[in-house]
Amino acid sequence: MLTGASFYITYWSVKGEVMKHVNVILETRGSAACLRLNRPTELNALSRDMILELGATLERIRRDEKLRVVVLTGSGRAFCAGADLKAVQAGLSQERSKEGDFLDAVAEVFQTLRDFPKPVIAGLNGVTVAGGLELAMCCDVLIAAESAKIGDAHANFGVFPGAGGAAVLPSLIGLPNAKYLLFSGRSLPACDWLRMGLVQEVVADDELEARLDAFAQSLAEKSPLVLSRMKAVANASVEIPQAEALAWELSVLRDHLTSNDAAEGLAAFSEKRKPVFAGT
Repeated sequence: MLTGASFYITYWSVKGEVMKHVNVILETRGSAACLRLNRPTELNALSRDMILELGATLERIRRDEKLRVVVLTGSGRAFCAGADLKAVQAGLSQERSKEGDFLDAVAEVFQTLRDFPKPVIAGLNGVTVAGGLELAMCCDVLIAAESAKIGDAHANFGVFPGAGGAAVLPSLIGLPNAKYLLFSGRSLPACDWLRMGLVQEVVADDELEARLDAFAQSLAEKSPLVLSRMKAVANASVEIPQAEALAWELSVLRDHLTSNDAAEGLAAFSEKRKPVFAGT
C-alpha cells in the first residue's frame, strides 16, 4: 500500500531538540499519504515520542498541498493497543512540566486529527483497543481487516478513558452499545463494529492494504476544497442545532460556488469529461 516514497523524517521539536521519526513512518504515493505506527513489538502502543512524531508529521502533511488524503494504519499485528501504560505511570509520578504531560500531548494530537482539513482514513489492520480505539474514532472513515479485534478495554485494567471512550463512543454506536463495551471491556470482531456503524468497511486481511490504497486514491481525485468544507460542516452538525447547521451549510455553498473547483466541476459535467481539481 502507498509504496511510492517511503522515508523517515528528521524534525525540530518544540524544545529545539533534533529528533528522528522512528515510531511513525510516512509513505507517499501521488496525492495520498500513509502514516504507519511503527512499534510492532509493543503493538504500536502510544508513547510520548510516537505522539510527538505523529503530531509533527500531520503538520508536515497539512502544509503540503500535493497531499490530499491521509491513511493511518499500523505495523505488525496491531493498529494500536492504546497508551503505553509505563508512560502513563511516569506521568502520574512526575510533576507536570511547562510543556504539559503525556495526556495533554495525546489530547492535542487527537484533536488535530479530528479537525484535520484533509480526509483521514483509518486502516484497522489488527488489535485496536483502548487508546487505539479512541485514535481510530478521530478518523473520518474506518476500514478494518476481517480478523481485527476492536474494543475499549479500559475497564479491564481499572483505567478511565480520556480521549473519547466515554465521551464520544456513545454518539457513534449508541448509548446501550457503548455502555456494554465500556463496562465489559470486551473486544469484538470487526464485523460487529460494522453492524454498529463505527466501521464502514470490512475486508479480507490480505485485501486491506489494496483497499486502503484504492479508496485513498479515489478521494485524492476529488476537490480537496469541497471535502474539507464537507468535513467541517459535518463535524459541527452533531454539536449544533439543525437549523444552525443548515444555515451554515447554505452559507458555505454560496461561498463555494465562487471557487475554481466548483467552476471546474460544472464545466467537466457539461463537457462530459473527468474534472481536475486544483483545490482553490
